[in-house]
Amino acid sequence: MLCVKPEVHVYRIPPRASNRGYRAADWKLDEPAWSGRMKITAKGKMAYIKLEDRNTGELFAQAPVEQYPGCVVEAVTDSSRYFVIRIEDGNGRHAFIGLGFADRGDSFDFNVALQDHFNAAPKLDLSFKEGQTIKISIGNIKKKEAGGAKARPMGGGLLPPPPGAKAGGLIPPPGGQQTVPAVQTNTAALLDFGSPVPAAQPSSDLWGDFTSAGSNSSKDAVKPGWVQFS
Repeated sequence: MLCVKPEVHVYRIPPRASNRGYRAADWKLDEPAWSGRMKITAKGKMAYIKLEDRNTGELFAQAPVEQYPGCVVEAVTDSSRYFVIRIEDGNGRHAFIGLGFADRGDSFDFNVALQDHFNAAPKLDLSFKEGQTIKISIGNIKKKEAGGAKARPMGGGLLPPPPGAKAGGLIPPPGGQQTVPAVQTNTAALLDFGSPVPAAQPSSDLWGDFTSAGSNSSKDAVKPGWVQFS
């Protein structure tokens, strides 16, 4: 059972005047040919619109529906409460009659019931059958390293030498000039400071050393074997 409405009206309709569809205004709406109860039932893919007596349940007419929308049920062009349905008597004879609802809510339910029946997709059975297996092809997937980053070399945090530098050496200054380390300027002095001092030669003048020491300034020559510190 798809839908039940306790009160509907049936109308005799004139032939279709044009291809624009049926109009309820052309019917005698105040003089229905029949009034009673409507049911919509379903059997498999088929739906059946049944018009029955509301008291006894006697069948007045029936319209088998194979698809919707279709030629069996057609809405009129000037109202949402009226339809044209194609009824059959079971002996191959058919006729077109007008079907009307007193309330727009009833006509809406009638329309939705047919749409839901014919638009409902069948349920898919996606479960595995007994003994059925599935094979999945993953493709080429590169395995990532643990941690997501490359390990840094242990070296005290020193940066690599710039391009062009020789291993174990200093970078030469621009222009090809080489500077001499300043420590070499005092090499001779350091070496002389540690060398043995030659013995002093006796002077013919015993007082000459004292005289020269008193008269010479700081700019006098230094005796051999001594180093002058400035």
